[in-house]
Amino acid sequence: MTISVEPAFADWSRDIAMRMEEVLAGLLPAASATPGRLHEAMRYSTLGGGKRVRAMLAHAAGRVTSAPADRVGIVASAVELIHAYSLIHDDLPCMDDDVLRRGKPTCHVEFDEATALLAGDALQALAFQLVSEYKLCDDPLHQLKLIETFAHACGSRGMAGGQAVDLGNVGKEIALPELEFMHILKTGALIRASVLMGAACGQPITTGQQAALDRYAQCVGLAFQVVDDILDCEASTESLGKTAGKDQEQGKPTYVSLMGLPGAKSFAVELLADADTALAVFDGRAARLRELAAFIVNRHH
Repeated sequence: MTISVEPAFADWSRDIAMRMEEVLAGLLPAASATPGRLHEAMRYSTLGGGKRVRAMLAHAAGRVTSAPADRVGIVASAVELIHAYSLIHDDLPCMDDDVLRRGKPTCHVEFDEATALLAGDALQALAFQLVSEYKLCDDPLHQLKLIETFAHACGSRGMAGGQAVDLGNVGKEIALPELEFMHILKTGALIRASVLMGAACGQPITTGQQAALDRYAQCVGLAFQVVDDILDCEASTESLGKTAGKDQEQGKPTYVSLMGLPGAKSFAVELLADADTALAVFDGRAARLRELAAFIVNRHH
């Protein structure tokens, strides 16, 4: 009898990142195709960097529902394309005005502002093309629900709305519930979608299990932002791959500015515990989701 041994988390996550690079490289338009400069900018901003946490979350959630890896790969690619587009736009002079991302010049610095804007637009369009072009669910109505979840996460009641709230609060003092609301939208919405969409590619689950995944995703999404705020204070520009201390310099409210560094670290640990508790309804199929939550909270970049 052959006993299957699961690879260590570090090996699994590295394998996911490598596979995502290959899949995304094949799905993105070739730089040689017209308009070449736009396609080059899209590839520049998507490939060759990033932790691929959202892709890993989609794959880990897909394991819970025995989802086919090829289906989850499309969902994970779509989420990564949206994430890349959001970073391009976040870095623009009219937004956060940053010059470094993933250890290299931001898209508008490497190319120009107009090309960067169009690259973000095109990546968003490609993401929605993927989730509508490929068969991701056995039931077409379930796939429509998946697309709806995705759209909600990207729009004014999700990521775009969170960015608007963030920009509107620069230099202002806000209360902790307002900060949490902002990041539930800005960071948490796409992370939540990654989990729910990955799971949706597999077998149906109960309402209680769906709620548990949702709760896990919300905790992990907030934890990701809390740790980002901590790292913005503690880590170097070299380790982060982006400009450190930018939030404080711009007068942005953060979990560190509202809770203090010890308080923010304690909150991240609480969120990790809550995420772990949410997965109690599942068996060993949720092991990767547990490991990912721990990775998100304990990461150093």
